[in-house]
Amino acid sequence: MAQLYFYYSTMNAGKSTHLLQSSYNYRERGLNTVLYTALIDDRFAQGKVSSRLGINAEAKLFDQHSDILIEVSSLLKESKVDCVLVDEAQFLTTAQVKQLTDIVDHLKIPVLAYGIRTDFLGQTFNGSAALLAWADKLIELKTICHCGKKANFVIRRDKNGNAVKGGQQIEVGGNEKYESLCRTHFKALVW
Repeated sequence: MAQLYFYYSTMNAGKSTHLLQSSYNYRERGLNTVLYTALIDDRFAQGKVSSRLGINAEAKLFDQHSDILIEVSSLLKESKVDCVLVDEAQFLTTAQVKQLTDIVDHLKIPVLAYGIRTDFLGQTFNGSAALLAWADKLIELKTICHCGKKANFVIRRDKNGNAVKGGQQIEVGGNEKYESLCRTHFKALVW
């Protein structure tokens, strides 16, 4: 039975690595996967899901105008699709998350979405909020704060290393710009 899964965490928890492993497991069994990643995230290479471990795979790109349901329906005319995997799912629109539910409910294809739950101010991304509400399964991937406690928040740092306390929600970056922290350390720097 197809379901919508949302794997969420802060940065550095291995979301992309987990996605790539899941895709590999399907393909190793002769099944076809379709990978998506956000057009806006160009840290490694556009059109690839890339892990900090150095592994990657080709992916289709989505932006706020993409209709993933129509794209997957078109792919089904050419070949079987056994699983859809979405990296950077926090950048999905609410409408796109609804499309993912239609892929599961009407096309009977499992969807595995991976993303960050909250932004650098502790606010939920639209795509993540919709996935938290509508996913069949919620799976938290864990990482740790520098103090050793579970990190469930992320801060953005400016060029001087100070915590940013305002600005646009979306600013693509990696370890040079963001740090995963426990709630205590997050609150000490941002609130």
